[in-house]
Amino acid sequence: MGFLRLSKKVLSHNLGTITRKPRGSHAPEQASGFNPNQAFANNPRKRSPSKTPVAGKRKTKQSSKRILVVDDVTDVTEMVALFLRHAGYDVATANSPKAAVELAADTPFDLVISDIGMPEMNGYELAESLRARDEYRRTPMIAVTGYTDYDDRGRSLRAGFNAHMTKPINPSQLLNLVEELLD
Repeated sequence: MGFLRLSKKVLSHNLGTITRKPRGSHAPEQASGFNPNQAFANNPRKRSPSKTPVAGKRKTKQSSKRILVVDDVTDVTEMVALFLRHAGYDVATANSPKAAVELAADTPFDLVISDIGMPEMNGYELAESLRARDEYRRTPMIAVTGYTDYDDRGRSLRAGFNAHMTKPINPSQLLNLVEELLD
């Protein structure tokens, strides 16, 4: 499977859609691929390019906030991390809840975003495990999952998540929720 086809499949399932321009489009703005700026186009709270952290420039308020993204699908963690980094956040990723618990023990995070359906330990168990630690009792947590039933939302909240979002992820909605929970 080609890279663009795989990217389209991953994005469509987890983060939205990706489109391919017709052959013969040679202008850079018409080329095939994924532009993270497009994901932020509908975000009313988007940051101007001058506020995006750049080496040597003063860090923004967002860049001092550390976010942990947990999903057993590496492509999902990397895409979500890309969006969040583009928005100015400091992001770490883990591809299993056990790795997330180890990272969380070593590094304090200001927010945790986690999938629910993962092998060995699920996202509910991860949230409960983190909430048992003093430093994570009040840390905002977002469940991002394919589980869409009303009961799933309730179970997320009972496990310790502050919010429950369903896949495919809308980057604008995710960023708005992150900003709201970190305010």
